[in-house]
Amino acid sequence: MVKEIIKDKEILSKVCDDITKGDRQIIRDLVDTLKANSEECVCLAANQIGYTKRVLAYFDNGRIFVMVNPKVVGHSMEAVECEEGCLSLEGVTKVSRYKTIKIKFEDENFKVKTNSYNGFVAECIQHMLDHFEGTLI
Repeated sequence: MVKEIIKDKEILSKVCDDITKGDRQIIRDLVDTLKANSEECVCLAANQIGYTKRVLAYFDNGRIFVMVNPKVVGHSMEAVECEEGCLSLEGVTKVSRYKTIKIKFEDENFKVKTNSYNGFVAECIQHMLDHFEGTLI
């Protein structure tokens, strides 16, 4: 189900909990909402649609990927300066992001995976990980 995008900074500032197999509807809602907002954003965290859970969805090459309970397990020493916007917030903010990150996560079927990401996808994932910690750009 497509959900409303949360813009309340108090809600967005809450630290998120791990998601469980009983929370599968959250994953469906997140994917549906990302699809519905595809002209305005490329990634969403669950707290942006009202669930304080650690799940994100993002577009890469026209395909949607889901990360459940992702954790950074490695990163490059090199950082890049970026300008990021957020569907939940007004404006653009300059931030520093690791150029490459290694993430351990579960997919939408709760299968454990570990992958490395760089460039724009790495930037998006790091932005979503900030959402999980209640960090707003």
